[in-house]
Amino acid sequence: MFTGIIEDLGTIEKLVKDGGNLNITVNTSITSELKIDQSVAHNGVCLTVVGINGNSYTVTAIQETLDKTNLGLLSENNLINIERAMKLGDRLDGHIVQGHVDQTATCINILEEDGSWIFTFEYDKTLNNITIEKGSITVNGVSLTVVNSDINSFSVAIIPYTYNHTTFKNLKIEDTVNLEFDVIGKYVKRLNDLRS
Repeated sequence: MFTGIIEDLGTIEKLVKDGGNLNITVNTSITSELKIDQSVAHNGVCLTVVGINGNSYTVTAIQETLDKTNLGLLSENNLINIERAMKLGDRLDGHIVQGHVDQTATCINILEEDGSWIFTFEYDKTLNNITIEKGSITVNGVSLTVVNSDINSFSVAIIPYTYNHTTFKNLKIEDTVNLEFDVIGKYVKRLNDLRS
């Protein structure tokens, strides 16, 4: 369980294919606090630490994860949003995030507005995920509030702190991002669909 509050930016140090899997080695300032078998979110994708070496650690993404997220698009030296699983009893500063990406989206517009930024994303509506105005959404692991919700797109407003401390500062139009829709909203939609 995560909150969508990014702890650190990790640098992709090494990418090694192993059959259908991808071993991802990340250099980050929090590596010394990690341990083998710990869950860490990488751009919103929950992966298990399988190795630690100095300031770097390694996780493995299976083919299904690579197919459904943007992790397969990573290159060495890319920055990635990092968050450790929340501790029971901690404040939930973001929202409930599972680390299970529902689908990817494409950044279709970036608008700078007097010290903040509005990012707009478009996603495949046939997968039946939805956003609602002022609802929660996780973009590359970052807990955000939806503005301008539409049937297959939405926008989020990014304050300077979030912009400077996450990968949003490097995000460009046409980049692919990971989306995790609000878990409560997903259950409500599913129950509603079953009643129809």
